[in-house]
Amino acid sequence: MSELATLGLARVNDAREIAEMSRDLVEQGLTWSWTQARVQHFISGPESSVVVARREQHIAAFAIMHFGDEVAHLNLLAVAPEHRRQGLGRQLMRWLTETAIEAGVFRINLELRTRNEPARIFYERLGFDELGIVQGYYQGREAALRMSRRLAKSQS
Repeated sequence: MSELATLGLARVNDAREIAEMSRDLVEQGLTWSWTQARVQHFISGPESSVVVARREQHIAAFAIMHFGDEVAHLNLLAVAPEHRRQGLGRQLMRWLTETAIEAGVFRINLELRTRNEPARIFYERLGFDELGIVQGYYQGREAALRMSRRLAKSQS
């Protein structure tokens, strides 16, 4: 049974939990780079959004996006294993996409590990296109697949 999740912007005191989720779910096999201090920087930064999905006072999923003038970059997105395949990743991406459109952003870019087939399929279903492979992207150890999605212009 899928329980409801509450989506909202992360708070500074969420940084440790988000950083640990990044270390355990995204950065396996790499040197931990999304530390508590780095996550706090993005939570507090005016050019980024850190969105979380909460269930029972715990973070079930999170996403971090940096916004430029015309292009946004999805830095991280992770869903805890026990909460996967319940639409949380899609909800986080909907929030961030709507925020990007409101901010006047025309494109969202991201990278993912080339061996992460479930993530590639997830992003393709959201309208992302493959742009190419970047060798050694992850700390010189692993290649990344670069993907991008052009955002629809408003209907106004």
